Amino acid sequence: MKPNNESLITEVILLGFSKDPKINGALFVLFFAIYVVTFSGNSLIIILIITNAQLHKPMYFFLCVLSILDLCYSTTALPKLLADLFSTERIISVVSCALQIYVILLVEGIECQLLAVMAYDRYVAICHPLHYPILMRWGNCYKLMALVFILSFMLCTVPSIMSPITLCSNQINHFMCEMLAVLKLSCEDISTSELQIFSFSFITLLLPLVLILLSYGFIISSVIKIQSAGRSKAFSTCTSHLGVVALYFGTAMLMYFGPASMYSSDQEKYSSIFYVIISPMLNPLIYSLNNREVKDTMKKFLVKITH
Repeated sequence: MKPNNESLITEVILLGFSKDPKINGALFVLFFAIYVVTFSGNSLIIILIITNAQLHKPMYFFLCVLSILDLCYSTTALPKLLADLFSTERIISVVSCALQIYVILLVEGIECQLLAVMAYDRYVAICHPLHYPILMRWGNCYKLMALVFILSFMLCTVPSIMSPITLCSNQINHFMCEMLAVLKLSCEDISTSELQIFSFSFITLLLPLVLILLSYGFIISSVIKIQSAGRSKAFSTCTSHLGVVALYFGTAMLMYFGPASMYSSDQEKYSSIFYVIISPMLNPLIYSLNNREVKDTMKKFLVKITH
């Protein structure tokens, strides 16, 4: 959604979490630590994958893109949030607010589809290992990523740009410009916009989730037939991805499946914390802790830079 150019409102006030300086001080320390871990963890994953030839595989290429998306997620919201915690005027311009919405929507759409692509990659690797070099050759990986970006832009960003709203209020009970929260400031009936959100949420959230579940259904069926020695290795390559899927899709679906009027502003705000702030921090930790190649490469890298 974007504010209409005819609106007299040029700034939006973000109410954030609290006006108590002590609470805001504690939140600043917490969110600053989260941002440092998020930025460091994802940056390290990106550097490791780019600089190490043994990680130049489709699985790690997709992981690298995921880390870039997580950096975009957290950087879009957290620096502004940290500044607002020590500010008496938590103001953001309408233009900046609209840009924040567009970026979040685009990254959301890309990440949902990327997780489906990563599930497909694991499905091909485990269920059709002989065909893997052909099906997941680099040309196909690049085409898949281009398709993901184009579809996400068309399904998530374009509809919001093409559906301007006129703002009647400028106070959002949120720490960022989130689509559902901004929609509540509209002067007009939002039932059509709610239906539009539900429709596009179905496409961008539920369909990728169905593809992921189908992929892992076939994977589990194939892994059961593998001897016990190879079974644990096959499962270990998938558990990290499933953990990320559960965390991300769970909170995102809680946010977007249902009319905006059914959810309180506080629920929207705290749900956003999980998929915009917590999930980008946990993703590199989940993948590094459950992947032997990443852990070994990380150990060598840390030893190299400390000696």
